[in-house]
Amino acid sequence: MKAPCTTGLCRMRNLLTWTLLVGFLWMSNRQVMMAAELRAGAASVIITPPPGTPMAGYYHFRAAEGVHDDLHSKALVLEYGDTRAALVALDLISTQRPFVEQARRLIETATGIPGSNVMISATHAHTGPVLSGGSTRSEAMEGDNDLAAEYLKSLPRLIADSVAKANSALTPVNVSAGIGNEPTLTFNRRFHMRDGSVGWNPGKLNPDIVKPAGPIDPEVPAAYFRTHRDQPVAAYVNYALHLDTVGGLEISADYPHTLSRLLADVKGSGLITLFTIGTAGDLNHINVQSATRQKGHGEAARIGTLLAAEVLQTLESARELEGNALPIRVHSELVKLPLPSVDEDDVTKARNAIVRRGGDQKPSFLESVNAFKVLDVYARLGEPWEVEVQVITLGREIAWVSLPGEIFVELGLDIKRGSPFPVTVIAELANGSIGYVPTRVAYSQGNYEVVSARCAEGSGELLVDAAVRLLKELYRQKSALNQND
Repeated sequence: MKAPCTTGLCRMRNLLTWTLLVGFLWMSNRQVMMAAELRAGAASVIITPPPGTPMAGYYHFRAAEGVHDDLHSKALVLEYGDTRAALVALDLISTQRPFVEQARRLIETATGIPGSNVMISATHAHTGPVLSGGSTRSEAMEGDNDLAAEYLKSLPRLIADSVAKANSALTPVNVSAGIGNEPTLTFNRRFHMRDGSVGWNPGKLNPDIVKPAGPIDPEVPAAYFRTHRDQPVAAYVNYALHLDTVGGLEISADYPHTLSRLLADVKGSGLITLFTIGTAGDLNHINVQSATRQKGHGEAARIGTLLAAEVLQTLESARELEGNALPIRVHSELVKLPLPSVDEDDVTKARNAIVRRGGDQKPSFLESVNAFKVLDVYARLGEPWEVEVQVITLGREIAWVSLPGEIFVELGLDIKRGSPFPVTVIAELANGSIGYVPTRVAYSQGNYEVVSARCAEGSGELLVDAAVRLLKELYRQKSALNQND
């Protein structure tokens, strides 16, 4: 056996060897990092339901009589080095945890993208199908009939198909991102009234309105992906505005339809635009200071057109990001949210209200809203909600945050204020939904969203805490190249 090296010369030789080895590994790692580049692919799959399918969004039954424009599952796959992630936008009222989990499993099997690296969100279109099996309200809207059940059964496969097609289209890309500002389209729909109450959608030119009960979020985050030959791949656009501008009995994606079409007209027919809704639980498109009617496809086209103009203007001056220094990171957290208090007397009243919906002595609107909420909460037998908050980041530039419901705008603004990423995109109704999530202040004010909320006071703030914590954790992580630098 060789004697251990103890001389000064021998120790110096060992030190030199280790120094050379570390330097070699550093240079090799640096070459790998420099060789890595961002790739992206996008695809769209039609998910339009058949005629006769129950339509979502209201508290009365509607069945689709036609199609104004198709609904889509739009997917954007990002790849950097060995990491891939997928962002999906559905032209639907909401997402449900069971079909999200099923779609993730299918995506992982088809593409190898980990299901945990997939964010699936809904635009909140009120002119799409009821998603069966979600709640007592969906059942009351005939969401469990054969057409609705078959539609929901087919949905995970269609979502997976869109991601698989996007994954097959991966190509090296350049990416630019910026934040536009459009304050004229979105309005807080809760108002302080002269009698001291907080009203909800109190009507145009109502003289009893004092002022809005909350802010808006005018930001329009936009990211644009194009090939090195300047061919369009995808645009990702986000805006905090409820999607209920169309109404009627025709299937429609609402204003994102016009937004997508106009961006493709300008950038090229190959462009896939993913639109996601920001925190718009208490926002809509109604300007109460104007008597102008705001409903129908014309209103949706107006909103989509103005949004498209703002996106195009933003992209003109958007900052080009370094494609060879944009690692992708994904992290998520399951958050337990408490239930509102419900007792046996509440359940009895709720059941009576549901029965009365079919009779002459119909319950008031808020009685119906409360009845559906009470029965859904009671069915959980005290088990708190376990919901996912997910963050996907691209370098230190862009962060996508998923939130599981219709989130009040103040909560989204708190997340953006706490985020270290220059462009922070919040997609609500993502990876599942528990309905409305108001702020603490709103719970004391009452009215529709609070009456409807299936989670207790303080739930929104728990989501904010989780999102900001994840954003800061991912921002602190550096690439191996930066660590060695």
